Amino acid sequence: MKINPYLTYNGNCEEAFRFYEKALGGKIAMMMTYDQAPPGDNPTPKGWEKKIMHVSMNVGDVILMASDAPPGHYTPMGGFSVSLAPESKAQGEKIFNALAPGGKVRMPFQNTFWAEGFGMVVDRFGTPWMVNYAGAQS
Repeated sequence: MKINPYLTYNGNCEEAFRFYEKALGGKIAMMMTYDQAPPGDNPTPKGWEKKIMHVSMNVGDVILMASDAPPGHYTPMGGFSVSLAPESKAQGEKIFNALAPGGKVRMPFQNTFWAEGFGMVVDRFGTPWMVNYAGAQS
């Protein structure tokens, strides 16, 4: 079994995933807008036709998925973080620095007693991230 995060956005899912594709070095595998659903199966609110019904992005061996929640159904993200395990401290710092602009740094990327590099940030789209490079201390 695999566990893959599924995130929801309030109308800015495409912008967020284009950003993540660059920040995380991922590759968007599929992106479908609400107006691409079959006729009759498409209860799309007016003005949401071009919003994202589903997107999936490959990042390493993980699939990150998301959609724009229909109006009235969005809840801000909370109570979790998407945890990243980079292959090097330099990669971790680069990813952390890419996610941070316009967001809120909860803990700067730094050495800790459990990791050579760890940081927590909520990006400008409201997604909470933890970047953890354990390094030789693992």
